[in-house]
Amino acid sequence: MAVELDKKQLSPARVRIMVAIFFFVSGFGFSTWASRIPTIQQQLHLNEAQLGAVLFALPIGLLLTLPVTGLLLSRFDSRRIMMIGALAFNIMLCGIGFAARTWELVLALFCFGASRNLLNISANAQSIGVQALYDRSIIARFHGIWSLAGFGGAALGSLMVSFAISPGWHFFIVGILLLGGCLYAYPGSLPQQPHARERRPLFALPDKALAKYGLISFASMACEGTMYDWSGIYFRKAVHTSGKVATLGFVVYMIAMTLGRLTGDRLANRFGIKNMLTYSGLLICSGLLLATLLPYPLPAGLGFMLTGFGVSCVIPMVFSMAGRSAGMSSGSAIAAVSTVGYLGFLIVPPLVGTVAEVAGLRWSFGLIAIFGAAITGLVQRLLTDEKPLGQPAVSPDPPASLNQPASLDPSIEPLG
Repeated sequence: MAVELDKKQLSPARVRIMVAIFFFVSGFGFSTWASRIPTIQQQLHLNEAQLGAVLFALPIGLLLTLPVTGLLLSRFDSRRIMMIGALAFNIMLCGIGFAARTWELVLALFCFGASRNLLNISANAQSIGVQALYDRSIIARFHGIWSLAGFGGAALGSLMVSFAISPGWHFFIVGILLLGGCLYAYPGSLPQQPHARERRPLFALPDKALAKYGLISFASMACEGTMYDWSGIYFRKAVHTSGKVATLGFVVYMIAMTLGRLTGDRLANRFGIKNMLTYSGLLICSGLLLATLLPYPLPAGLGFMLTGFGVSCVIPMVFSMAGRSAGMSSGSAIAAVSTVGYLGFLIVPPLVGTVAEVAGLRWSFGLIAIFGAAITGLVQRLLTDEKPLGQPAVSPDPPASLNQPASLDPSIEPLG
């Protein structure tokens, strides 16, 4: 996408903050919903099997609308799509809270997933446009803000539960406040028109140039989805801890992932993106193997911490690289790569349960470690002539090596 910035009205630092607000909205809104799932299950009298079927509506809505999002971003300004997605996201968040029947919840979750997809893909396209304004990596910080917002949303959810506030009113209050933040941030976000020559078909999977990014994304999101769904269960059943201690496995993983995203840009500037991805794959593999081979609280916790650090920067860095592809706009490239990546998020975690039923949970996690090794192997096949961080999506300038750290521009004010 072509980047247009009126330097008299918008500075890179201000645009960066405004786009970061949309990442905050996405993370806070999603964790707000997730924090009240037990309450909603109780209100609608759903057993675990019924709840699992209902929850599947959200990723289906997300996955089915990925091609549509890519098409929209190839034709319209990404910040307009982002604002429309944010509006729908917060409206559907409110709708989830007031769903009184199971079918209403299913419909609301499907639309929530679709709107979340619009918001997330367009916000990532915006983040790549902001990255093009800088000569150093800044993109991982956006995802770190998403994670921090997730902690905030979960904390507020716990507070609402303690005061017995219904999900309806909880979601309504959060939705209104988040929408206000979006309205404030929208004028300061990045004008980003798609490339004039681009016309993408509706269902566009990654082309050969992007296939490697899609496979890396698949492997990373397979690990991430497994940790979200199974980390607590692993600590309870494989590490044999109490219910209270079991939650610490997930907490350790989330803290490590958040810290990794907040510090990932500095490391990428020092070591280069390709090296960062190589180390990330090694951390994921070694962390999961450690938790598998030594199923005791301390080594398993350390393994989950290493896995969190490993997962943290893979998707931001892959999106950054894919978004600089010369073949399509950043939004279309991210949508195409995400189509493959989310398949890993959806398909692999259920297979963990299947393998665990046959061979045990430790074998399941040991097999997931293969995805970490796969990331490292795939990264070694990446071409070293990708465009540098400061280049826009379509640029006539000669590319630079991914193994070279991004140069620093002291004239650009950092976010924090």
